[in-house]
Amino acid sequence: MSASRSETTNALGPDEPERGGVGSPETGPVPGAELLAALLDGMDAALCAFDADCTITHWNREAERILGWAPEEAVGRRGFAGWAVRSADAVEVQGRLMAAMDAPGRTVHEFALLRKDGGRVLVRTQSARVLGADGKPAGVYCAFSEVHAQIDLERSIALSEALFEDASWGVVLVDVDLRPTVVNDYAARVLGAGRTSPLGRPLGELVVQGVETLEGDLHHVLAEGAPRGLAELWVTLGTAEGERRRCLRSGFLRLASPLAEEPVPLGVGWLFHDVTEAKLAEQEADRQRFRSSQLHRAGRAAAECEDAMEAATAYLDFALAGFADHALIDLLEADGERLVRVAATPSGAPGPCVPVAGAGIPVRYPQGHPALQAADRIGSVRASAAAGAGAVAGDWAAERQWPRDAVHALCTVLRSRGRTLGVVTFLRGASRPAFERPDAVYAESVAVLAASALDLARLAGGQADA
Repeated sequence: MSASRSETTNALGPDEPERGGVGSPETGPVPGAELLAALLDGMDAALCAFDADCTITHWNREAERILGWAPEEAVGRRGFAGWAVRSADAVEVQGRLMAAMDAPGRTVHEFALLRKDGGRVLVRTQSARVLGADGKPAGVYCAFSEVHAQIDLERSIALSEALFEDASWGVVLVDVDLRPTVVNDYAARVLGAGRTSPLGRPLGELVVQGVETLEGDLHHVLAEGAPRGLAELWVTLGTAEGERRRCLRSGFLRLASPLAEEPVPLGVGWLFHDVTEAKLAEQEADRQRFRSSQLHRAGRAAAECEDAMEAATAYLDFALAGFADHALIDLLEADGERLVRVAATPSGAPGPCVPVAGAGIPVRYPQGHPALQAADRIGSVRASAAAGAGAVAGDWAAERQWPRDAVHALCTVLRSRGRTLGVVTFLRGASRPAFERPDAVYAESVAVLAASALDLARLAGGQADA
């Protein structure tokens, strides 16, 4: 090794002042010194050191890269004056660097240094004193890097801290075993957990439904890289308040180590935003547009029907699309005491609502039947089978004179000219959700149109009898 490296080694070893240079003929190789030299040259930060007289004793390869001065040219010089800083700034720079000998801890400064080619470079330095064997300050070491590189690092750190604290998107870092390692505040609120409780737990403990899709996306990112666009994932989250179904607009980033020669996956960054409310509003708007279109089409179709009963069933046929599986029309007899089934959809395969044979036979509804309640209340009544399926749900429907595959029911009164004409019943199977209040509003709109046609049919029948 060079003589300058030997001088560097001596300066770092105050307890061995009598030793010669590294690999010198007098002492032979010194493994510790060689290791020290290798460590200094392998550092990512530039490093130089000064003794108590401000003479440079160390100068590593990164310092040479930044300023262009080789260790042989730098070691042994006194301060930076005349070669690494302008003469006008030399006294101030030297004073600020050497002041670290009298201050505990590290001091941070920014200087404009000169490159060997004459250019200037702004560096940020961290200086600290070096204590000798007697415990007294023996010099100063100074680690420095270009300011723009330091700012890039600080900006990356600041971005990470902002994402994990104040971001308006959820951020979850998942390791290669698909277990969360970091959860920010937004993600903790959406997932219904704290920032620490989900760490190290399987995703299946947080996501009750939809975890297979999420894990599939994470596996894809680990193997193939991040997808180009965002994905909207519908998941059911298990929280202390119960299960919640949420729509998470998600993006994924594969995390790889920057220190490895080849990319080594460290995990996946899952970024998401809860768009449930917006998606539900969008779905509701789409549903309303479709239903309005169906009512418009039903009105035009009914206008072309010569028979008023056919017009009434046309309204129900158009209403069934995307709304229910079955529809029934029950009208009150002349005495207003009993309901008579006059039209229905097939109980097996889907089909249109058509008049039934033997229309004069009353239906045997038990006391408290939803259709009877709707007629009494002059409104709508919703009902669903108890939790469970199969024979239990089938018995529930059969007891109410409905097709056995019915699980959810909505009964709406038929009113025209201030009189109750009967009840229309919409039925859904187990594959559909239960009826909700917006569904009842739509059913009532359909019932108004159907009731007008049924009233006209009754009037026409009475005139024919006359």
